[in-house]
Amino acid sequence: MTEPRKRVLLAKPRGYCAGVDRAVQTVEEALKLYGAPVYVRKQIVHNKHVVSTLEARGAIFVEENFEVPEGSTVVFSAHGVAPEVHDQARERNLKAIDATCPLVTKVHHEAKRFAAADYDILLIGHEGHEEVIGTAGEAPEHIQLVDGPDDVDNVVVRDPAKVVWLSQTTLSVDETMETVARLKTRLPLLQSPPSDDICYATSNRQHVIKEIAPECDVVIVVGSTNSSNSVRLVEVALGAGARAGHLVDYASEIQDEWLAGATTVGVSSGASVPDELVMEVLARLAERGFGEVTEFTTAEERLTFSLPQELRRDMKAAGKAS
Repeated sequence: MTEPRKRVLLAKPRGYCAGVDRAVQTVEEALKLYGAPVYVRKQIVHNKHVVSTLEARGAIFVEENFEVPEGSTVVFSAHGVAPEVHDQARERNLKAIDATCPLVTKVHHEAKRFAAADYDILLIGHEGHEEVIGTAGEAPEHIQLVDGPDDVDNVVVRDPAKVVWLSQTTLSVDETMETVARLKTRLPLLQSPPSDDICYATSNRQHVIKEIAPECDVVIVVGSTNSSNSVRLVEVALGAGARAGHLVDYASEIQDEWLAGATTVGVSSGASVPDELVMEVLARLAERGFGEVTEFTTAEERLTFSLPQELRRDMKAAGKAS
């Protein structure tokens, strides 16, 4: 009896998005330009490997600005910060470099604009997530968090005719639309943001996972547990028909029992994951008989973001403009 054909369906797009690439590069260039240490408020992106790699190069990760010595350089993470964080940095005479993803900045601008027009803003997102804290901080008196469809019944607004929804950029597209649909049954005049808040990379990675999941016995997503978009990819895979799904930081975490009886394994990675970690997963799978790899592509991503202006200005002055 012949062995069943074992194969890997490799999702594309996967891994680094433009905002993550920019944020990681910001810390790398800051270390080159200013020298170590460079302080980073919160994890620059939610990935264990990226953080430990940057630490080895001289980045020091802190939770709050008061941990940064006065007059030092601090980089704000890709997830964005509330205005008070900028204020704290100025008070401590810190050289602040803002690596907030431009797509998160867009949501911040929307929040400020709707608050200025005295709207109630329903922010769909996960309580405690850094991005949500940063966005809510732009207009705390106007924003209330809606943490998924089950939270809709708790919403209270002043004027049902002046209410808009915004969202965290890394959510499940389907769950967000379900939340919006429930909100609209309660608030028929609810307005939508002028453009989609969920980031293109999050949407693209979820779309390709949906395409391959029905054929997969198991889907392995490379990403950290505190990475919202990585966690969502596992959920989306299971919802789309994958028999099992697992999140791993490293190939060494893959357990042989996950592969027992499997013939098709799907592989993807969250938007803050360097592709070298995916290649290590493919190598481990190949050792276990899954050597045939088919890359399944649903979109080509060409978007890039320039480095933060504060950093570009200093690089130019030093003759190191990128």
